[in-house]
Amino acid sequence: MKTINIQNKVTDNFKRPLISLRISITNRCNVKCFYCHHDGIVPQDYEMTPKEIERIVTVAKELGIEKIRLSGGEPLIREDIVDMVSKIANVGFRDISLTTNGILLEKYAEKLHEAGLTRVNVSFDTLNPETYRFITKRDYMENAKAGIQKAVESGLNPVKVNMVVMKGINDNEIWDMFQFCRETGAILQLIELLKTEADKPGSFFDEYHYDMGELEDELTEMSDQVKTRKFMQDRKKYFVEGGEIEIVRPMDNTEFCKNCTRLRITPDGKIKPCLLKNDNLVDIIEPMRRGYTNKELKNVFLEAIEHRKPYFTNGCHAKS
Repeated sequence: MKTINIQNKVTDNFKRPLISLRISITNRCNVKCFYCHHDGIVPQDYEMTPKEIERIVTVAKELGIEKIRLSGGEPLIREDIVDMVSKIANVGFRDISLTTNGILLEKYAEKLHEAGLTRVNVSFDTLNPETYRFITKRDYMENAKAGIQKAVESGLNPVKVNMVVMKGINDNEIWDMFQFCRETGAILQLIELLKTEADKPGSFFDEYHYDMGELEDELTEMSDQVKTRKFMQDRKKYFVEGGEIEIVRPMDNTEFCKNCTRLRITPDGKIKPCLLKNDNLVDIIEPMRRGYTNKELKNVFLEAIEHRKPYFTNGCHAKS
C-alpha cells in the first residue's frame, strides 16, 4: 500500500493530506430543494448511532484528521444531534462544524455550541418568501432567518450563509443577501451550480446556471482585501464594506481535486473517498460491528484512502 504518513498526517498517493472528515448523519430532510444532489450520496434510510460515529471519528483522529463536519439531509432532524456533537467534541478536534438549512437552528444553536460545535453553514438562498417556497416547497424562511441570527448570538463562529445562485431565480438578490449577512454578523458564501452527469443539454443546469466570473471581477475591483484559501480549493474570500463574501466555484476542475483534503462517510457507514464517485465506497460500519479493533479499522480507512485519485485532471475527467 503506497499510502504514507508524514508528520502524523496521512496522505494519499497524490500527496494530498487528509485533514477533514465529512459525515452525512441522515438523508432525511424537512425541505425539498429542487437542486439538491444529496452531497453525492445515493439516498438511504439507514442512520448510524452517536456511539458508532464516535468510534469512527476516534479512529479518524488517529490518522491525523483534524476537522469534522456533520451534514445530511438535514442533520438537525436528528433528536440526538447534541449528544452526537458532545461525543465528537470529547474525542478532541480543532474544528467541528455542521451544515443545516437553519429551520431548527434557533432551537439548537446554543445547545450545540455548548456541546462543542465550532461553527455552522446555513443553506439559505433567498430573502423572498415566494422564491423560498419555490425552491424548498416549504414556508420556513422566517425560521431559517431566526436560526442564522441565533447561531451568531450563541457564539458559533463563523456563521456562513450558503446561497446557491440561480439565473432568473435569485441572482438579483446577491447584494440584498450580502446586506442581510453583514447586519446579522454572518459571512455570505455564493455557490455556483454544480453540473452533474445527469444534466443533458437544455436541462436544469443550462436553464439556471449563473456564471460567477463577472461577479468575481467586480468583487476584485471593489474589495478592500482578497484572500485565497489554499486548503479550500483555492477559494477566494472578498472583504467588502465591512462584510465578507466567498465564492464557491464548480468542483469539476483540477484545482478542486488537486487541493482536496476531505474524506466522507455516508449515512449507512461507508467511507466515500471522492464526492463525485459512488463506485469505490468502503464499508466501515459492518467491520466495526463484527468486532474489529481500532487498529483494524484504521486499515479500513487506509484502504479507502488508497482508492483516492483526482476525479478531474487538467480539466478533464480522469477515467478509472
